[in-house]
Amino acid sequence: MERQPVLEGERLLLRPLGEEDWNGLFAVASDPQVWAVHPANDRWQEPVFRAFFADALAQGGALTVIEKSSGTIVGSSRFQGYDPADGGSVEIGWTFLARRLWGGGYNAEMKRLMLEHALQSVERVDFRVGETNVISRRAMANIGGVLTDREDITVMAGVAHRHVIYEITRDSFAAGPLAQD
Repeated sequence: MERQPVLEGERLLLRPLGEEDWNGLFAVASDPQVWAVHPANDRWQEPVFRAFFADALAQGGALTVIEKSSGTIVGSSRFQGYDPADGGSVEIGWTFLARRLWGGGYNAEMKRLMLEHALQSVERVDFRVGETNVISRRAMANIGGVLTDREDITVMAGVAHRHVIYEITRDSFAAGPLAQD
């Protein structure tokens, strides 16, 4: 599976993350409200975001999200944990968007583009969501994510955070709300 494709929708362009994206992404990420309900709610701080950005570059699979009408960087997302076994799976996550785009269908457009791409190669896409991140959990329900009984504990800044796992399969995507867009 190609983890750093170029994907184009009606309003968004997703392309591979590069070093040159630092200023634009930090301009979005430096808003504390972007991270307010996220387990890593200090990610708006430059040293913390620098580590997040460096990890995204090192891991591969990270995409820069650009608003086509303005040419402005408005966020990022990643394909992580690609596993080709048993039909294949990949995680979509590590996503953040500028607050001015919240509630306008931009997250759904981004996820639809990423899901369409991933589900050509894998049977299942997983989403790890902080257990208390009600905004992301609501967004998962809106795009057809199914809460599984799987979970993950991630330690960030010395604190353990529980993540719940949602999934969208090739079949559920074909029948779900994003396929109807």
